[in-house]
Amino acid sequence: MVYLFKIVLIGDGGVGKTTLRRRFMGEGFTASYLVTIGADFAVKNVETSDGTQVKFQIWDLAGQPHFKAVREGFYRGSRGALLVYDVTRRETYDHVELWVTELLENAGTKVPIVLVGNKIDLRVPGGNHITTEEGLKKKQIIEEKFGVKVHFIETSAKTGENVNTAFITLADLILNMSKE
Repeated sequence: MVYLFKIVLIGDGGVGKTTLRRRFMGEGFTASYLVTIGADFAVKNVETSDGTQVKFQIWDLAGQPHFKAVREGFYRGSRGALLVYDVTRRETYDHVELWVTELLENAGTKVPIVLVGNKIDLRVPGGNHITTEEGLKKKQIIEEKFGVKVHFIETSAKTGENVNTAFITLADLILNMSKE
């Protein structure tokens, strides 16, 4: 049996959502930035940590504020979300709770979230980046404020670090939620 799950990639523009999706799909890294217009779509079969077969419909939603009205329809039927912020841009971290609100208002139900601190390859010693501890704190805030299951992970779409793990973790969260 193969489970089919619609998931959304959400977060501010330029945080690396499309690059994460492309890396997960086995495509190469590109440093150029092209704005996603509305949404982009991909499908991939994966195997979870316990061997369960899952087919993801991945909806990569545009992060710019002027696409908010367009995004709303794409949330319907979502079973989970990867909520991405850029560890080098504090405002993207500060907007995380706004994204959770938008997700829950439009998905029609509470869905599990993998909170992704992306671009860890750009952290430099002494830099003004969002720390792992801050990411874990934001995870806890989201769980308490919104009553949803959240897993926190840090990734680098450039190097591929933890990219597959982020998606597999989301599949595990969705499967576990459906068994409850």
